[in-house]
Order: sequence, then C-alpha cells, then structure tokens
Amino acid sequence: MLNKKVLAVVIAGALGLGGCGSDDNDNKDTVAADIKLRVMETTDLHTNMMDYNYYSGKEDKTIGLVRTASLINAARAEVTNSVLVDNGDLLQGSPMGDYIANKFKTDSNMLTDTHPVYKAMNTLDYEVGNIGNHEFNYGLSFLEQSLDGANFPYINANVICADKDGCWDDVLFNENMFTPYIIKEKVVTDVDGNEHTIKIGYIGFVPPQILQWDKANLDGKVEVLGIVQAANKFVPQMKAEGADIILAIPHSGIGSSENPGDPWAENATYALTNVDGIDAIFFGHSHSVFPSATYSDLPNTDVEKGLLNGVPAVMPGRWGDNLGVVDLVVRQVEGKWTVIHEESTAIARPIYDNTNKVELVTGEDSLRDAIEVEHNGTIEYVSQPIGVAAADMYSFLTLVQDDPTVQIVSNAQIARVKALITDDLKDLPILSASAPFKAGGRYAAGDASQYVQVDAGNLSYKNAADLYLYPNTMVAVKATGAELKDWLECSANQFNQIDPTVSTPQNLINRAGHPTYNFDVIDGLTYKIDVTQPSKFDRSCAVVNADANRIVDLAYTTPDGTVITGDELAAMSFVVASNNYRAFGGSFAGTGSDHVVLELPDTNRDALSAYITDESQPNATGGYDAMVDPSADYNWDFKTIDNATVALDIRFETQDSEVADKFVAENQQRKMVKLPLTADVVAGFAIYSIDLTTPVTAQ
Repeated sequence: MLNKKVLAVVIAGALGLGGCGSDDNDNKDTVAADIKLRVMETTDLHTNMMDYNYYSGKEDKTIGLVRTASLINAARAEVTNSVLVDNGDLLQGSPMGDYIANKFKTDSNMLTDTHPVYKAMNTLDYEVGNIGNHEFNYGLSFLEQSLDGANFPYINANVICADKDGCWDDVLFNENMFTPYIIKEKVVTDVDGNEHTIKIGYIGFVPPQILQWDKANLDGKVEVLGIVQAANKFVPQMKAEGADIILAIPHSGIGSSENPGDPWAENATYALTNVDGIDAIFFGHSHSVFPSATYSDLPNTDVEKGLLNGVPAVMPGRWGDNLGVVDLVVRQVEGKWTVIHEESTAIARPIYDNTNKVELVTGEDSLRDAIEVEHNGTIEYVSQPIGVAAADMYSFLTLVQDDPTVQIVSNAQIARVKALITDDLKDLPILSASAPFKAGGRYAAGDASQYVQVDAGNLSYKNAADLYLYPNTMVAVKATGAELKDWLECSANQFNQIDPTVSTPQNLINRAGHPTYNFDVIDGLTYKIDVTQPSKFDRSCAVVNADANRIVDLAYTTPDGTVITGDELAAMSFVVASNNYRAFGGSFAGTGSDHVVLELPDTNRDALSAYITDESQPNATGGYDAMVDPSADYNWDFKTIDNATVALDIRFETQDSEVADKFVAENQQRKMVKLPLTADVVAGFAIYSIDLTTPVTAQ
C-alpha cells in the first residue's frame, strides 16, 4: 500500500523520463540563470498540532503546527520556488497522540477517518514526509492506517521487512518497508524569469535503534540498515536515475564529527555530510536548533550560513517551535544542475521570542478548525479523574535530590511487577529504575517550561501523562548487584566532576553531555554519588575511566532489616522494573534482551494511573479515606565533600518562578541559595548554589 503510493514517480525516475539531468526548456548552448529554491522543514511535531498545553489546560504560544503554519505561509510567499517537507515523530508525544491511539485500541477501524495530524498537515501542501522513530510506538497497524490519511508520500531508506509472510499487503520479505526515496519533477523559475524542470530527489532515514526501542512492535517484523549504509546504497541510484538535487531527511541528530563512521549511529547527520551526492540535509530527532550558537565549536561548521561540514543543513527544534528554511542556489555547471553549497544558507525561524516573551505569529485558524473535534476530544480524554494526591509533585529538584515525580513512577512500577511476577522470580527483590523526563529540557540549551507540575489534590489522566511523558511499555530485567552498580555509574554521568580545590563557580549538572532521560534512579537500593570522582561511563555507557567509582555506600536492606553491601550485594540477583526503551536498549549494564524476564502489555503510564487509583480510596461522603503518597524516600544522595580545601561554589539551574522558589525553599535536603541572574543565564531559568560540604543530618 505505502510503496504503491509513489511507485509511478519512482519508476519515472528509473526510466529516465525527461532525460537524466536534462531540461527541455533550455537551449543546450545557453547557460541558464541561477535557480533559487527554498526548502522548508518541520520536525518532531509529536502531535502538537494545537498551540495548547493539555497538562495545564491553557493556550501555549510557544508550540503548535497551527502557529508554524503562519511561518510556512509567510516563507512560501517570499520566494518564487519552494517545497515543504516533514521529518517525522508526528504520531506520539502529546495527549492528542495518546487520545487517538487509545481510540484505536478500542476500535481498530476508527482511523478510516483521517488522523488529526494529517487533517492539519494536508492543508499545507507538504511535498514528502519521513518516518521518525516514534512513529512505531503504537504498532505497525496503527502506523499503516495513520499514514493512509496523508495526501503526501512517505519515504524511508533503512527499514526492511523481515517477516516471511510480508509486512503489509504490498511489502514483501526483504524489501524496504517504505519507498526508500522519491524523485519528483518540479517546474521552477530562474532569477531571469525563465521556467525549467528540475528533478528533486528526497531520501529519508530513521535511527536503527528502533529495533531496541520498539522491540515489542518490531521484533521479527523488520530489520534495519545503518543510516550511512543506506545512504551509500541509494544515493548513487538516485543520481543514476536522474536526480538533479538530492535532499536528505534523516530523523537523526548531528552526532560525532570525530568518529562519523559508526554504521549504527543513532545520530548520523554529520556523517551524512560525507556521503557524495547529498546536496542539503533536513534533520531532527534531537529537539535542538541548527544553525545556532550551540554548535559554534563543531569542526568545519558555519553557524552563520547554516553549513554543516560545508553542506546546507537545518534542524528546527521540536513541537513546531521553529520552521527550518534552507535557501539553495542551483546553477548549471557543465550542463548539469548543481547546488552551490557556499552560496546557500540555512536558518531556523522561531514562532516565539523566548528572550522577550513575545509571540511572533498568531497562527492559522484554518488548521484550528480542521482539528477542533479531536482537540476537544483530547481535552475531555485527559480530564478523566483517576485519584487524589497527598502532596505536590514538581520536578524542580529532580536532578539534585530524590524527587516525588520519579518516586511515584517507581512505586507504580514495583507494584505492577509484584502483582504479575512469575513464580520462578517471586523470591528475588523487586527494584525499579526510573528517570526524570521533564527536568528543564533534554539538551544543552534547556527549556524552562519543561518541568512536571502536578498539584496535590484531585488527579486526572493528564497528570499521569505529565508524570510519564512517553507511551513506553513495562518490561523487567534480571540483574546482579554488580551490574546495578555499573548501571548507576552510567546514570551518574549526569553530573560534572567537582574539583574540591577550586573556589570559582562549578556547574553540577552535565546537561550538554547527558540527557536527563538517562539519569536512572534505582529505587529499592540506597547509595551516594561522589561527584569529586570522574565519571566511569559516558552518556552511552561506554567506559571512559575504568577505575572510577562514583557510586559509594551501595546497599540493599532486606524486609527483615538486614543491610547487604559489598561482595554479597554484588553477587545477588534482582528484578528491576523499567520500560521497553531501557530494558531492551542494552547500553546500561544489566539491560538487553538476555536480561529481560518479564514483558507486560501495560504502558508505564497506564500502570501509574492504575496505581494512583488503587492508592486513592474514596468514601461515601465524596472525600477520600486514603490518598496516593508521592513523597520521596531519599534513597540516593550526594556523598558529602569532606576534603574541600576552599569554599566551594557549586551551582545548578531550575525554573525561575514563584512556584519553584516555594518548592525549593520547602523541600531542599541540602542548603540551596538562589543567586542573582546574570546575562548568560537562559531565559526562564534560575541559578542556585548547593552546599555539598555539609552532611544532610547537620542541616
């Protein structure tokens, strides 16, 4: 079904119709004037079609395709020649995505009506779409039916059907699941006003890690090629079939400039710049913005012109907060249309000025009207009551002390696994690994709006979705105490190394080198983190300092009060409740397919909702005899720095708001002092000092 959608276009390219790189409108002896072609990109919309925060129930002027659409229309009107592409991660990520997927669970035929993301996108004249990793979160059947609602074709070059019986009706074993690339003829006008027909090739990629992240949906059904591997296979074919211009659309971050040859890299955009024949790159996945000052130190990178290793490239953030715009200069060189890289430019245009807190566009009512029914349905869906909480759950301190937003997830995961554990594992201690998903943004630039803020009192499904952002499914692994120590050592890369002999300010949080979703807290163990030691692992759990030991005082206390440490603990086996992303990922010690002992159909979010309901016991008077208690048990802390030779100035960032100020004041375990703002602080953040030299018991 999906391959046939664009089969005619691909065949036209393969047969060389119109001539390889030829132009019937050109005199062969005349060099045509330059063509200026604008290529626009959206990426990582994550079903944020509306400018609305379903968790707070308020308009949000910083997100939403309804607002990006204004930028699209304006950018299109500025030029003569333009195309628009999308880079995936569309179907999951906001409550609207969960609402539609939940309806599909109860009625698998409901997507005969067009998915709301396509009701909105179909109004904007997209040229092509690429598949993102989150497209697979709800299963292949949901994906297939969803894509049928798009009135533009889809591409992906590195996902292969591995099912002997075929994956979809028209996709057979060992074939690409999607059309790997498309070559489209486009009539354009040069700067002198003359028309030409050029052939634009589009090729897309997804991280090969989808096999780990969505194992339950993809195992035995698909295989993958590496991103660069697929590019090296198909780009020469595209050139041979007459593509004048090749636009790569990898759902992949920049990756390493020092080692761009990793064939299985999750983030391979820099590596793609070395693939001959690719003229421009429209990337995503990292939820960051390129070009921007964030990447000014990247080798051979021009953040003023938007050139990545000499190739025009753009990455427009997430949730519709930016539009990627690349202006290509296309010139006839030796009779062939050629992109002049050094004269091309790229920029990400924002919908909101975060510094001055000013909206730059108001949005398009035509898109709002197109999805009004689903928007209202989502609001009703997330407002369903599930229970009541005894205390506030805010994640303002989640990176510097044990935290209620992680604690309640761990409690829910342990409860669910205990209820369903198999007899052969029931005598093993059950632990939980959980990480903060909303802790000030995923990447170095930060996003001060991205903190969990769930108030005490009545809870609804939107609160559970705020506490657990992703539709992961519950999976448990069996691991030894020795493996769990290394699991925590990798997690502790979240922190920079603190020098106890330095009095100048030192940042505690390693935000640039470690995403917060990899900061796992393992509940059921107690431990301390010695940040004066170097990290043993990097963010991918590759060893960087083999002899380092940040995790100290690691212990397990049995139900009868016996404390187990050292070699005895290292030899013990545990069951650890987690999610499919972590359990099958294999990067952290104790994870990977060989360690998986329990796979549940429940999503972690559903388990959390059920736990909240079970812990909340209503009474006949309309009140509650019991409420869910999210209070942190403070099973982890920093090792007190007792060897400092000077007064230390250790700092961290969190949201700058009255709510955050009050929470920090009332809940700090160590002394924390809010510092005056300086010009280098990202808008919306506050900077605090934290005292790691005084034991907690002495505060």
